[in-house]
Amino acid sequence: MLCIGHRGAMGHEPENTLRSIQKALSLGVDVVEVDVYNVERRLVVIHDRDLGRTTNGTGYVEEYSFADLRALDAGKGEKIPTLEEVFNTVNRQAVIDIELKGNNTAELVVDLIREYLNQGWSWSDFIVSSFNHEELHQVKSICAEIKTGMLIYGLPWRYLAILQQLRAEVLIASIDFVNPDLIASAHRLGVPVWIYTVNQAKEIDRLRGLGVDGIVTNYPERVLGSISNSH
Repeated sequence: MLCIGHRGAMGHEPENTLRSIQKALSLGVDVVEVDVYNVERRLVVIHDRDLGRTTNGTGYVEEYSFADLRALDAGKGEKIPTLEEVFNTVNRQAVIDIELKGNNTAELVVDLIREYLNQGWSWSDFIVSSFNHEELHQVKSICAEIKTGMLIYGLPWRYLAILQQLRAEVLIASIDFVNPDLIASAHRLGVPVWIYTVNQAKEIDRLRGLGVDGIVTNYPERVLGSISNSH
């Protein structure tokens, strides 16, 4: 079972900052998950459309210039990172799960991944995920080799058919709706299931018992502790 650090290790450090990512790596995560928006054709790493919750700014991410976004404090004096900075920080110590949040992110993300492939990184260093299935479809259309994860909340009608249409390699579902049937039906298609966002030890153990393949968590040490206790 994979341990996926949610926005780095956001239970410990300001989410989606390099500090949070470094914490996740120090704890030993398998995957680091971050969120991206396109601002002036630069990929910035932040979760909300609105700046108020995670920075000292106000208003919408996509209404700022890149320079003005970079001047904000994203917690403990950290800047809003670029996706390149995240790649360079992770430096192949874990897989990077890039969640497409903003509009028109697919093409820029593919271009950046290709740059790193040219530097000797491999396809297996990346996964691109999104609730925006149109953007995910675009990723596969531009570059079929990139592994994608289909994010769902609830159990959308025909989600397995959509998963197959998108050619997504991972199904990423909410803790609120996980059930044995969801896991079994994805596994029948040969698709692993990751569950978000799981922070309680008893939930982590329950999901491990159900056979989930990955857990997205704010506290990676809890998932890693559960995995080591099972051996």
